[in-house]
Amino acid sequence: MDKNTIIGFVLIAAVLIGFSIYNQPSEEQIAQQREQFVKDSLAAVKKMNDAKAAQLKQAKAEEEIKNDSNALFHSSMTGENSDIKLTNSKIELTISSKGGVIKKAVIKDFTGHKQGKPDTKDLTLFDGDDQQLNFMLSAKEANIMTKDLFFTPSEKTDTTVTLTAIAGDGKTLVLKYLLGSSYMLHMSMQVNGMAGLFAPNTNYMDIDWQARCRQQERGFTFENRYATLTYKEKEDGTHYLSETSEKRDEAIEEPLDWVAFKDQFFSSIMIAKDDFAKNALLTSIPQQKGSGYLKDFQAKMKTFFDPSGKTPTEFEFYFGPNDFQILKNIEDESWFGKDLELQKLVYLGWPIVRLINRFFTIYVFDWLTRMGIPMGIVLILITLLLKLITYPLVKKSYMSSAKMRVLKPKLDAATKQFDKPEDAMQKQQAMMAEYAKYGVSPMAGCLPMLIQMPIWIAMFNFVPNAIQLRGQSFLWIDDLSTYDPIVEWGKNIWLIGDHLSLTCILFCVSNVLYSVMTMRQQKDQMVGQQKEQMKAMQWMMYLMPVMFFFMFNDYSSGLNFYYFISLFFSAAIMFVMRKTTNDEKLLAILEKRYQENKNNPKKQSGLAARLQAMQEQQAEMQRKREELERKRKGLIK
Repeated sequence: MDKNTIIGFVLIAAVLIGFSIYNQPSEEQIAQQREQFVKDSLAAVKKMNDAKAAQLKQAKAEEEIKNDSNALFHSSMTGENSDIKLTNSKIELTISSKGGVIKKAVIKDFTGHKQGKPDTKDLTLFDGDDQQLNFMLSAKEANIMTKDLFFTPSEKTDTTVTLTAIAGDGKTLVLKYLLGSSYMLHMSMQVNGMAGLFAPNTNYMDIDWQARCRQQERGFTFENRYATLTYKEKEDGTHYLSETSEKRDEAIEEPLDWVAFKDQFFSSIMIAKDDFAKNALLTSIPQQKGSGYLKDFQAKMKTFFDPSGKTPTEFEFYFGPNDFQILKNIEDESWFGKDLELQKLVYLGWPIVRLINRFFTIYVFDWLTRMGIPMGIVLILITLLLKLITYPLVKKSYMSSAKMRVLKPKLDAATKQFDKPEDAMQKQQAMMAEYAKYGVSPMAGCLPMLIQMPIWIAMFNFVPNAIQLRGQSFLWIDDLSTYDPIVEWGKNIWLIGDHLSLTCILFCVSNVLYSVMTMRQQKDQMVGQQKEQMKAMQWMMYLMPVMFFFMFNDYSSGLNFYYFISLFFSAAIMFVMRKTTNDEKLLAILEKRYQENKNNPKKQSGLAARLQAMQEQQAEMQRKREELERKRKGLIK
């Protein structure tokens, strides 16, 4: 170690020691920090003790009510907890006599899954403590909480039941349930003989609705992207809390029509006839993979309540699939006459993309599905139909590229004197002049392809939300709604996950091959420095499929399969057009057009001519600016 190195180390050590001494807090600062730490610790202990005291106080109050024969709802504070079932052809609901609310919802004809594998014939949306609902009424002497009351059932049928909690002589709290013909449940709450127990200005009740959103599908990460607490504002559209970050007691300033606890394919929705009041507090907390749950949801809300008992408080619940047509038609079963827009729970993308899915993809998909065609074939047929619709644009794009390809020798000859970097503008002008002579637009190959992008994005939004794909097998794929692993391992690896999806690999490999094909085609029409620029772009085109692999490995096999088939047909169409295009005939047509334009200069039109004119105008402006600059410097008179 030489002298300079030793001096360097000594200086570094001195700087570090000096910096640490300089930043060392004074005795006064240390004393303040200790004092603040003690205050924070005492505050935390006090908060904990206050919470325990509140719990003990509430438990003591409940015990006193149970022991006090004159207390409100004394006889309803104890009893036997029994289950009441309401059922139709679509759903079976279990209502608990304690609390008088739904404790279990089973959706029929949808296979239940456990750890991604079929487990039960029907799907259990929630059960037991997975979902809790409590209504709280603020009386003069005590708060009435339905979760603590035992209700007595009466007027029981397969689809209706009346539940009554006795508050005293002639005083009752009555809940009535009516299950419709599909997934809609109507509920009303009404008090009788209790008007004097509430303050004169009481006109609302509090609601606390909580749920643990179960993992229903194989892919936790993918399903978790679509598990959201969604709500509809009365004077606005639907919104949702972040699906990735934790949100606690998010205050919503506008009145709400409904709140939904939604996962990828199923939802629990609560609708209020008289709206949920402003400043509802909504919570969404993501859960860990392996817990069996996606999110913890909570909604604290207020709604109308009539203490006189003349007008009941009414709700409607939807426990069912996120099927666009079902959600759209379920509004007919509602008694409230609201424009609920429940179908917006099925996300269809941005406005232009939503229009494609709303008025094309959904109807074609439903039409093919009703024919009993396997879902994999349905995806292939939709792909073929979309290729047929976009074929004129694809052909126009290809022919534009073919024209530039056959004109390449002429472009090389016209621009060979402009190979220096400073001659880039003159070279571009020369190219535009050649294109204008032959009536070729270099942009015509790009614009039609851009028009196809909304279709790709539309399918990106549609396929993961298509519940019809759930549980449907095709070829080697067990379930088109989730990934299709060829290899799985128990540990999560960063960016990859715990599996390799075969359809994702096929999509990415086909994307690389398609990129090679298109790059070769574009290379045939490049002139001069464009070839060098193409080399830089080439790496990006090859890198993109690799990025797609990390993104789509968790995505549904149905979406990856669609992209794979789409690329396959795109490559096949390009191959056929390349084989059926006669370059000599195409060049002869362009030469004929050139002669026509030469004999009639005014006939030159199109984008290339306009671009050439713009470039000439810019060049003239640049020349004038340079001339003025030289005059200013006195170089010319």
